[in-house]
Amino acid sequence: MDLLRFITCGSVDDGKSTLIGRLLHDSAQLMDDQIAALESDSRRMGTQGQAIDFALLVDGLAAEREQGITIDVAYRFFSSATRRFIVADCPGHEQYTRNMATGASTADAAVLLVDARKGVLTQTRRHAAICRLMGVRHLILAVNKMDLVGFDAERFEAIAAEGEALGAALAIPLSGLTGANVFSRSAEMPWFAGPTLMEALDAVPAQTAEGDAPLRLPVQWVNRPHQDFRGYAGLIAAGSVVRGQDVRVLPSGRTSRVASVLVGEREVERAEAGQSVTLTLTDEVDCSRGSVIVALHQAPEVSDQFEASLVWLAEEELLPGRGYWLHCASQSVTATVQPPKYELGIDTGEHLAARTLGLNAIGVVEFATDRPLVFEPYATSRALGGFILVDKVTNATVACGMIHFALRRASNIHWQAIEVSRDAHARQKAQKPCVIWLTGLSGAGKSTIANRVEQKLHALGRHSFLLDGDNVRHGLSRDLGFTEADRIENIRRVGEVARLMADAGLIVITAFISPFRAEREMVRRMLPEGEFLEVFVDAPLAEAERRDVKGLYAKARAGKLSNFTGIDSPYEAPERPDLHIDTTVTSADEAAERIVDRLLR
Repeated sequence: MDLLRFITCGSVDDGKSTLIGRLLHDSAQLMDDQIAALESDSRRMGTQGQAIDFALLVDGLAAEREQGITIDVAYRFFSSATRRFIVADCPGHEQYTRNMATGASTADAAVLLVDARKGVLTQTRRHAAICRLMGVRHLILAVNKMDLVGFDAERFEAIAAEGEALGAALAIPLSGLTGANVFSRSAEMPWFAGPTLMEALDAVPAQTAEGDAPLRLPVQWVNRPHQDFRGYAGLIAAGSVVRGQDVRVLPSGRTSRVASVLVGEREVERAEAGQSVTLTLTDEVDCSRGSVIVALHQAPEVSDQFEASLVWLAEEELLPGRGYWLHCASQSVTATVQPPKYELGIDTGEHLAARTLGLNAIGVVEFATDRPLVFEPYATSRALGGFILVDKVTNATVACGMIHFALRRASNIHWQAIEVSRDAHARQKAQKPCVIWLTGLSGAGKSTIANRVEQKLHALGRHSFLLDGDNVRHGLSRDLGFTEADRIENIRRVGEVARLMADAGLIVITAFISPFRAEREMVRRMLPEGEFLEVFVDAPLAEAERRDVKGLYAKARAGKLSNFTGIDSPYEAPERPDLHIDTTVTSADEAAERIVDRLLR
């Protein structure tokens, strides 16, 4: 029998657990002749054969809710006469939207529940929208608890009309408690001529075989147990691979031929989508974890700029300009997200203007990656079109996304070869380029120390340039404010300028509060190893506020200046700075001397 994966979703208390209990109970009761085949699944469900007490089963599901298991997706197994099912019981609470998205990401169908008394709610609409984004092909609206509205046909028709607007191809009136229209037709609803829920699930087309698609093998691991063996291991996401097949390795673009196909330690002639394999190739090619082995003449796209739908899953808002880890198949890159093109209005479906995305918001964004990403549109491939974003500081998953397409401008911009190289600029100046990044609270002494450093370097005949926070705000960043997003963009711009100056062979000195570790780390990654010197200019808040050279702390305390670091905006001190200078015990000249000595060494 084939397998159908589906989810139950909807708002809180719409009856998902009761319906699943009914499905498990009735499937066991009706399948006496298949009990032996179901024993293993029954044990996983905590049941024995057909002796299932429906009330106890529903109570057990309710107990899981009370124990907080709603934060996870509970998977259940059952069968009909013609197919097997895996159902994901997705939590309805808004704070667990991430778990609903997890369940939808692998589902072929969704049963969207609505309490007949309450009708379609905001969370119902949110779950329907996520199902559409996640590529769930079949959406069935289950109007539950019809027994509590007297099996009213008009009430059902009104809700069914709303469901059609949400994308539901079919609406079924039912009662998970009594079993009406679940497995058996309801005598109380003779006015409904459509299928029961099980008939509808049985009629959902079987999952499309990925074996007919072109080969897609994201490499998860390079296996090299000895000098004479180099295998590329991973799960075949689509297509098939045969020994002797010509393939291409992306993003490098190198071509080769499959020398052998191993499933475990057994060599086979052919492997299909869904199998974990190890391939050996006839040539030494640039292939590592994150590479994708594909059919030679049917390659997916490679780009570093994209449009995508994003479901934001974190309490903290999206920070445009900040770098997040992006994981797509086995690929891990840094992605920088731009302010949303729009946010989807859950209740109205409108495209709303938005500067960021908050918890459970759905929007369309553009983003860029620090390295080319091998991808296909999500509508074509869930494996190479779906991704998650991870906060680099907390390692928390903050969003899931679905790629639409690569931005055209990405394919129209190419690196121009330059004859005078970076090394040539450095040799001409007889120095090693470097970016000295001074960070600390306002009033800690960054600008004073930066000026002293440049004076000393100038006296030594070194070629340098000073980028000061206030001076940059007069020109390069005059259009930016002091929100978190604007500060992130300010540091990104300064980092790019500092990198270009370092490419010219200069020693670049910067003096910026730069309050967030993620952005300081972003600038470090822009430069070659050893060319970024993070200097923590440290002064306690009380001391920096006592100095208050520019009068900014007084304004912030008086409520005349918002988002001021140390008062109503955080400062994330460096955890392992290259130099730590305490300006309560170190003078500006002594600090500058330490920095220059470090450069000379």
